[in-house]
Amino acid sequence: MFKRFFLILVATLVATAAVAQDGYRIKPGDQLAIQVLEDPDLTREVLVLPDGSFSFPLAGSVRASGLTAGAVQQSIASAIAPNFRNPPTVFVSVSEVAEVVVRGSGVATPATMSVFIMGEVGNPGQLDVAPGTTILQALAQTGGFSKFAATKRIQLRRTDPASGEEQIYTINYEAVESGRSSIGRAPLAAGDVIVVPQRRFFE
Repeated sequence: MFKRFFLILVATLVATAAVAQDGYRIKPGDQLAIQVLEDPDLTREVLVLPDGSFSFPLAGSVRASGLTAGAVQQSIASAIAPNFRNPPTVFVSVSEVAEVVVRGSGVATPATMSVFIMGEVGNPGQLDVAPGTTILQALAQTGGFSKFAATKRIQLRRTDPASGEEQIYTINYEAVESGRSSIGRAPLAAGDVIVVPQRRFFE
């Protein structure tokens, strides 16, 4: 019994570590979150098929297996570029990894963690993401901001599991988008809460 538990634990840690690194290689069964900033209608989640590819509007069949999220991002951007006046801004992240089955145990262990997004976004609620997912990548999976979103006052609320103390970080999306702030690239931690408040009357 202990040996079986140990094998499951090791498999989970290995999968988690792999996804947390920038060099994680996508494999069939992984789920990808894709956002094109210039066209919100293209924002979607896709499943990598057994042949290692997925279908994306304006790009057709896109190869993903064996590549990093960054490489897939560049591939999509290049494929859809002729449809835009300026080079499109594409974000790709691994939203869910394929289940890892421990040989001989029959137990599948997905390497994901839960974060929570509240307020003025398309799809608020619990979001299960791969370890290493950034703030921007998580927001991309919500369907974007509503027209009432106060994007200069987004909050990241993180609770220290040891002390129970909550830290609140303010995120100005306009500063992130313009490159004046790098907080959007910060990786999320399990249990993080992102709050997108409603815009004030004169805001």
